[in-house]
Amino acid sequence: MGPRIPSIVTTWFVALAFCAAGAAADPLLTYPLKIRGHSIRAEIANTEQSRRLGLMHRERLAEDSGMLFIYREPEHAAMWMKNTRIPLSVAFLDAQGRILNIEDMEPFSERAHASRGLASYALEMNRGWFSKRGIRPGDRVEGLGKLPAAQ
Repeated sequence: MGPRIPSIVTTWFVALAFCAAGAAADPLLTYPLKIRGHSIRAEIANTEQSRRLGLMHRERLAEDSGMLFIYREPEHAAMWMKNTRIPLSVAFLDAQGRILNIEDMEPFSERAHASRGLASYALEMNRGWFSKRGIRPGDRVEGLGKLPAAQ
């Protein structure tokens, strides 16, 4: 019976580790979006918790990946970079998906970057992603109609 106990204990610890990893990861849904023909795979932050966490504590963000924040109601939105390691640019979007303004943000900064109008969405991408593709205020993000609602 002695040799069996360590294997049971090992199995229990492995199972516990998998459960803990699964709970910590809590992956967000991703959806395809397009801006001026450029494809994006955006993680969706549509809950209070996912909007609050955003891209904090991440080491990197894939080239054509980002995070789309969905607000319950159009608002004067603001973003900051507390606990965020990745240099980002944020595009604030109105209810029709038109870009209101784009702001570049510095890692770990607590400086607020605000929307220039009522925003229904904010799209964070690697810093410079929008400018490298000639994307400007007034351009429209496609694919927003298929997204889940804000909670």
